[in-house]
Amino acid sequence: MSVNFIATSRLPTPWGVFNMHGFEELETGKDHVALSMGDIANGEPVLARVHSECLTGDALFSLRCDCGYQLQEALKRIAAEGRGVLLYLRQEGRGIGLLNKVKAYALQDAGADTVEANEALGFGADMREYSMCQPMLAHIGVQSVRLMTNNPRKVDALTQFGVTVVSREPIQTGMNPHNENYLATKAGKLGHMMDLDAFTQASDVEIERTK
Repeated sequence: MSVNFIATSRLPTPWGVFNMHGFEELETGKDHVALSMGDIANGEPVLARVHSECLTGDALFSLRCDCGYQLQEALKRIAAEGRGVLLYLRQEGRGIGLLNKVKAYALQDAGADTVEANEALGFGADMREYSMCQPMLAHIGVQSVRLMTNNPRKVDALTQFGVTVVSREPIQTGMNPHNENYLATKAGKLGHMMDLDAFTQASDVEIERTK
């Protein structure tokens, strides 16, 4: 995937000030950003998250998934370390787009799980692709990453496209009564590596803490 670098600006957030690097896919016109903090071009592995857009979770505070929670957790971890990068990729709904995601949600309301809903609409369970990641990371000087993800397929995909992944760091957060089945489906059908029992215990503790 060929990408064109557009510009870099500062992005103040509740967790610190990031640099925001804008990129455009030459073939499709899609735009993506990389948020970086600290010296990421010194050759040491960089704490990283590759996060696909989720308007409902990231911006509308949906409890149906764990996406918004993971986004915030990743930014917190990068800020705590003072060094890292987050790629924010414009591929909503595991690659099916926002309106098809609404259709998939309607099917889930009727009893389908997230995989069944995508397939009922004629899509694969996960339509995302990651070929833009290597040139984005290369442009900002990242040589290797410690990847925050529960998804071993993402590790394999990034490796296939030339990204050196030196380790996988779990990122379990945001379990609640509205997304328990969703998370179980990700673990059971999509192979995400999650300890759902520990997830449930941690969620119970958080709920009790906030009462």
